[in-house]
Amino acid sequence: MLKKTINGCLFLSIIVAMALVVASCGTAPNTNSNAGKNGSAEGAVSSNQQPAETVELTISAAASMTDALTEIQKAYEAANQHIKLSFNFGASGALQQQIEQGAPADLFLSAAVKNMKALVDSQLIDANQQTNLLKNELVVVVPADSTTPIDNVADLTKAEVKTLAIGIPESVPAGNYAKEALTNAKLWDALQSKSVQAKDVRQVLQYVETGNADAGFVYKTDALTSDKVKVAFAVDAATYKTIQYPIGIVKATKHAKEAEDFYTYLQSQEALDVFVKYGFSVSNQ
Repeated sequence: MLKKTINGCLFLSIIVAMALVVASCGTAPNTNSNAGKNGSAEGAVSSNQQPAETVELTISAAASMTDALTEIQKAYEAANQHIKLSFNFGASGALQQQIEQGAPADLFLSAAVKNMKALVDSQLIDANQQTNLLKNELVVVVPADSTTPIDNVADLTKAEVKTLAIGIPESVPAGNYAKEALTNAKLWDALQSKSVQAKDVRQVLQYVETGNADAGFVYKTDALTSDKVKVAFAVDAATYKTIQYPIGIVKATKHAKEAEDFYTYLQSQEALDVFVKYGFSVSNQ
């Protein structure tokens, strides 16, 4: 009887000892639980890793680039989820003045070289961080239902054309190009009495779309965005300076790397294909 009791106690002791060994093994630290293959730290910081902070880039861009940049924005933000692009569209001259006065901007996309040059000359944009990206064409549009035959700038003097919309030449590049073309045709002064000036090229387009103007000078790219207007004629390219769209990084940017990344992306084939889709052509510098 005593022997059986001793054997039972011994068996129970062995079971308890084995349980303790197993328990101690189960609490041993697993030094590889967060490591990737070959002991790398890839994927290691999971629950404690903070998501990348969202960086908002402010881009001051010519109004005529609105549609193309809106499409580019969707693609770029989808591929770079920590980046938010905020566009300030307007007349290039007005945008230039805003930057000169200290308005926040990371990049400047102009519809005229002179506005970019002014910022480079005032050392607000580095000459090595700006480039001519695109080209455009100047056209005259009329309401889609217009029956007045207008084939050239001389036809703008017809009595049927009661109101002619032009961007403010001092601040709107399209207006300046229009003034140059009309001056070369010796028609600028003759058309002043029927001209109405707009704050940017998109407002010119709106005036014609709504019938508040019988004709207007816009870019080819603007004309392609609306089914409420039609192109009456393309303005003779020999009568105005080549329309170049330079882009540049503003020195005052607080997000230099992110601004440079987007600046580089705008010059990529993927982005250029979008611009071409909306009627721009690629600049040859």
